Formats: sequence, structure tokens, C-alpha cells
Amino acid sequence: MHFPPVNWLAVLVAAIAIFVLGGLWYSPVLFAKKWIALQGRTEEQMRAQAASANMPMMYLSAFITALITAWAMALVLVHFDREIAFTWAHGAMFGFLFWLGFAATTSYATALFSGKPKQLWLIDSMYNLVSFLIAGIILAVWR
Repeated sequence: MHFPPVNWLAVLVAAIAIFVLGGLWYSPVLFAKKWIALQGRTEEQMRAQAASANMPMMYLSAFITALITAWAMALVLVHFDREIAFTWAHGAMFGFLFWLGFAATTSYATALFSGKPKQLWLIDSMYNLVSFLIAGIILAVWR
């Protein structure tokens, strides 16, 4: 299969934005306390789990998934006529459609059967929405 060329610098910047947003989203600054509580855990349990985990590999894996997300979004966007002047609004629309059509729907279907609180899905899904919006904007205007 042949993949069309994409703007790799834009893909990298979008991936970094997704990764950094994740760090902020799941930090005490935003949703960490609520997210941990909705999982039925305590902060101490999460710290203990983090201490026994391979955190560098987890962060590397998270960045790689952000990079794959940004690359896949760029591949779709590159199929649109390059002579169209995409604006940030176009990018946000694409990001919203990617979220709605893929991330929100599939994660919600999984959440329905997981028995976890819907608020947990909402926190995770809103992270995906904001990530896709930001990446969509970056990739659309920096073609």
C-alpha cells in the first residue's frame, strides 16, 4: 500500500500537542482527582502502581500512539484538494468528525459494557475531543 506524503513536521507538532495535553488533562491541574476516584482507586494506589510500572515505556508508548493518531489524521486530510485554503475552522471540523466517527463512538460502546461510570468515559472522551480538535487545526492549516 502506498501512503501519500504528509507534512511530517506538522504531524510531529500535532503529536506533541496531543501528548502534552494528555499530561495536563490527567494531572491534578485538571481531572486527575476525579478520574482516579471514578476508577475506584486512591491517589496512593495510583502512585504505587506508577512506582512498579515501567513509566518511561508507558510515556514512550503514549507518544507513539499520539504520533500514529496525528499521522492517520494527516493521511486523511492529504486526500483533500491541496488548492483548498484550509482554515483553523476546517481543521476543527475535521477533528470533531474524527472524534465523533471513531473515538467517541467506539469508546462509548466499550464503556457501555465495562460497568465503569459514564463520567469516566466523559473525561477520557473529552480529552480525545480536544486532542482531535487541536491536531485537526494544526494539520489543516500547516499543510
